[in-house]
Amino acid sequence: MELRVLQYFLAVTREQSISGAAESLYLSQPTLSRQLKELEKELGKQLMIRGNRRVTLTEEGMILRKRAEEIMELVRKAEAEISLSDEVIAGDITVGAGETDGVRVLAKAAQSLQEKYPLVRFHIFSGDKATVLEELDRGLIDFGLVFGEVETSKYEHIQVPYKDTWGVIMRRDSPLAQKEFITAEDLIDKPLILSRQAFQKQEFQEFFPCGQDKLHIVATYNLLFNGSLMVDEGMGYAISFDKLINVSGESGLCFRPLMPKLEAKMNIVWKKYQAFTKAAEKFIQKLQEIL
Repeated sequence: MELRVLQYFLAVTREQSISGAAESLYLSQPTLSRQLKELEKELGKQLMIRGNRRVTLTEEGMILRKRAEEIMELVRKAEAEISLSDEVIAGDITVGAGETDGVRVLAKAAQSLQEKYPLVRFHIFSGDKATVLEELDRGLIDFGLVFGEVETSKYEHIQVPYKDTWGVIMRRDSPLAQKEFITAEDLIDKPLILSRQAFQKQEFQEFFPCGQDKLHIVATYNLLFNGSLMVDEGMGYAISFDKLINVSGESGLCFRPLMPKLEAKMNIVWKKYQAFTKAAEKFIQKLQEIL
């Protein structure tokens, strides 16, 4: 499988037609069609359904599109890193992180590094722990900011001396808003809105000894902003970290911490034996200085 042919395939997925892709690639339509048929023959799978007006991807085609995009991104990163001069500290640093006020640590290190090396650019990718580690393993990001324990056989890490506090986001007119703290008993019969990975965390299993099946879970979220909109519309109570949603001033929402207190520690992680660019090495040094 050649990179050139993967680029042709991605062009077709963007244009949703072979004729449009051929025009954008400055190829004849028969030439492009032949390359795509050879790719399907090589893989032994039909990748697309050719209609009168547009091309539709098969399930195998959608899988290939995702992998092809990842491959081309890795190629782009490799070309950028290799082309950098030995004397210049420049390039891209990509970090995956969950929703947390702890991102301020990354921002502080990034701002300090850019003062000295203005050609360094930072890119933040948002996702839960599973997604961040998956992207890290594939080499699509350089660092991850994750909660919980670190698999030290796979990753190097720096522990961040900061903990996020778990609590409940609710409407100010809800019955529980009158309480200073929220217990597990308070939430047993309430409609709950949880993050997708909540019950994969040991602390949640201990906080709710009754188990997930005994709770009234009405929705889940990946990004808390979406969860907060569901709360605002009266769907239920969202369990989340503090300081992520504005609950001050005229906001109709409020935050109450859990009791007993539940905190999450966080770590900055990267793959063991990873070959870093000079910019990424400087970033690690800056993080160690700050932390």
